[in-house]
Amino acid sequence: MRSKRQSSRLLWMWLALTCTILLTLPMVAGAQDPASENTEWPYLGGDAWHTRYSPADQIDASNFEFLEVAWEWDASSFGPSTNRATASYVGGKLITVTGNRRHVIALDPETGELLWSFTEPNTPRFEYSMRQGYGKGVAYAKVDGRGVIFITSPAFFLHALDAETGRPLENWGAPVPIEGFGQTGTVDLVADLIQDWGPWLNANQPYDPYTGIPLELGYITSSSPPIVVNDVVVVGNSAEQGYNQTRQEMVPGDILGYDARTGDFLWKFNVIPRPGEVGHETWLNDAWMWTGDVSSWAPMSADPELGLVYIPTNSATLDFYGGFRPGDNLFSASLIALDVKTGERAWHYQMVHHDIWNYDTPTAPVLLDVTVDGQEIKGIYQATKQAFLYALNRETGEPIWPIEEREVPESNVPGERLSPTQPFPTKPAPFDLQGRTEEHLIDYTPDIRQRALAVAQRENSFAPLFNPPTHIGNEQGLGPARVCPGGTGGVNISGPPVADPQSGVIFITSHSGCSDVSVAPGIDSPQEGPAQTGTTVVAFSRSRMGGGGGRRSGANPESIDGLSIWKGPIGRISAIDLNTGEYLWVIPNGDASEEQQEAIRNHPLLQGVNNVPSNPGRRGHAAMTVTPTLLFASGQTSDGIPHIFAIDKRTGDRLGAVEIPGTTRYGMSTWVHEGKQHVIVQLSDGLAAMALP
Repeated sequence: MRSKRQSSRLLWMWLALTCTILLTLPMVAGAQDPASENTEWPYLGGDAWHTRYSPADQIDASNFEFLEVAWEWDASSFGPSTNRATASYVGGKLITVTGNRRHVIALDPETGELLWSFTEPNTPRFEYSMRQGYGKGVAYAKVDGRGVIFITSPAFFLHALDAETGRPLENWGAPVPIEGFGQTGTVDLVADLIQDWGPWLNANQPYDPYTGIPLELGYITSSSPPIVVNDVVVVGNSAEQGYNQTRQEMVPGDILGYDARTGDFLWKFNVIPRPGEVGHETWLNDAWMWTGDVSSWAPMSADPELGLVYIPTNSATLDFYGGFRPGDNLFSASLIALDVKTGERAWHYQMVHHDIWNYDTPTAPVLLDVTVDGQEIKGIYQATKQAFLYALNRETGEPIWPIEEREVPESNVPGERLSPTQPFPTKPAPFDLQGRTEEHLIDYTPDIRQRALAVAQRENSFAPLFNPPTHIGNEQGLGPARVCPGGTGGVNISGPPVADPQSGVIFITSHSGCSDVSVAPGIDSPQEGPAQTGTTVVAFSRSRMGGGGGRRSGANPESIDGLSIWKGPIGRISAIDLNTGEYLWVIPNGDASEEQQEAIRNHPLLQGVNNVPSNPGRRGHAAMTVTPTLLFASGQTSDGIPHIFAIDKRTGDRLGAVEIPGTTRYGMSTWVHEGKQHVIVQLSDGLAAMALP
């Protein structure tokens, strides 16, 4: 807990009051999202638009630094705490998931006391799941006036729970013939997923709900909650991580729709198009018949008024090599708009053709109403690992600003056939690193720039965006390909964007990171073995993927006597006005260590050089949320202590900082319980609630 002298408090209050007055100046008006009048947090992203915005305004610049820990909840009794979750506040309860078992828990928002919990019985389907600790949260809806919690489990069951008691809903779903499961309140999602899937039908074997899909055919799990839109529960899914796969067979991650009142199966959307469906021609070699992934492991968003749900998708099997699946591979690495009542495609946009860079779509798209060149537009905005923000009309899927197909490098890997072009948004500009060019070198003085250039050339550091992986033993003698951004982004799931629906401004947390990627024969992969899904070993799979943050693995050779040759910040938060497509500001994500900042300030080459930024921020992503007056963002100060920062939404100025009990990842929400605003953060060992005294 922090302590301050009273005089400092008074000074801060005077300064903060001045800032508060400035914050009341008019901003660009925009239409409000569906939850803008609601101080609850009913969706994973705060609202169906996934803005992570709350109209709660008790906490502002004048009192932010008086925040203190209201309570902490220790998750240890449920096993290791989930490291990716956002708690929902609904019906006077705080509800989330925790632990590798993905326990559903309800807490008293005022005290943190556990009110109820629900745990799915164990199965081999759960034991095999590689997404156990990544549930992210729950879905919530009022069903005939009754609060209901919906959760998808690592074993890929859908459960409907009474929000008051945590008990499975009576007369909902269908009995699951597994010991420990109830007769009601559950749907076996695997059974509906594979019922008309060719490889399963051709296997000609009875379905075993205890084990699910036979491993030789594929594997399915979940890593995000469903979303409920207009009385339909829409379910996404997740597959085995593509960078660990060595075999080409896999189940497609088709999207499922269920009746929220009954649990009845309504529809299925095929993410790998079948004959006669849009996009079927983009899967050559008949790969549509037997390969898969293309899941929706990231959360979804929706526009209930339009009746559309928006699905961000994963890449196809497998990461870094796709020679067995030639073509652009719709609907991989795409944003898909589906009619929530029928599951029919309204529109789609593919952001990466034939992905071999692990550029899957990692975050939910954000919906905002904006005014562009005098025209009111219902917008949807998808941030990507490659540091693009795709701005589309959410009614039609048409780009708000031009998106150009530009030529990208060819692959030297035998059998690999890449798309000759990829889509490049012309606006907004990229929010972080894309490739490595001379533009990214430090240039504080002409001498420093020349030294930086010499280092980059020595280390073979320059590379274009969409630089393809190389293969071991290639004839050109090339080493691992420098891929910038690497598979961690850019933006990634651990730091979803947030937005202010009142002003039309989006805030994106990202970091600059590259990977060194090469492939080798799949049979030689250390990942290959009997635990793999599928049967056919691929010609090539991942051999090396290392480095990050603009550095090679190990010591950093891309430096001049310890001074990085690359401009910062290495971790940042960017604010973009989506009415214009222009940046308002870019700031470092938190504070680099004092040691690192001192090394920059005291570096011999920089003595006497003015205006050298000494704070490049920290790698990783901030947890964020937005209120009428402030952007809240997690981060560390220069001494390494975790804080929440209060940031001026228009200028990026830091208006305050409050210490929190531990590092946070992914989840932050704010809501009002019994007249008092709280800020909840997900910690490595549980939850902490912050509030004013």
